[in-house]
Amino acid sequence: MELHNLKPAAGSVKKGKRIARGQGSGHGGTSTRGHKGAKSRSGYKSKRNFEGGQMPLQMRLPKRGFKNPNRVDFVPLNLSRLQAISEKHNLTTIDMETLVASGIVRKTDKVKILGRGELKASLSINVHAISDAAKTAIEGAGGSVNLV
Repeated sequence: MELHNLKPAAGSVKKGKRIARGQGSGHGGTSTRGHKGAKSRSGYKSKRNFEGGQMPLQMRLPKRGFKNPNRVDFVPLNLSRLQAISEKHNLTTIDMETLVASGIVRKTDKVKILGRGELKASLSINVHAISDAAKTAIEGAGGSVNLV
């Protein structure tokens, strides 16, 4: 067997249907589109999800849920995590720039400090929000809190 002998299996390759090429082709006249009606016209396009006049599925199903456009999503950081960050990077001030530089949050994130864990270091913290328990713990350890 050589390249010039290769052929596809018999019956596996068909010629494409050439429509609108005259009556002799067998697909002339109405060109396989039937008679009249919207589907026979050029430029016809059915609507998305159209079910022939039946109520479409997306309209039959009930609406659910609510997306609040005013919701603010915070990235939570606990006191124990702040302690670990300050020990690892030897920091006395924690703000958005240091958190972004160390890869903990993204530039566009909003950060909220929560009160789980212990804080031994005296830290100056600049974030978007803080819980009352975390604020008292930070000020009790000799630190300060500024909201951005």
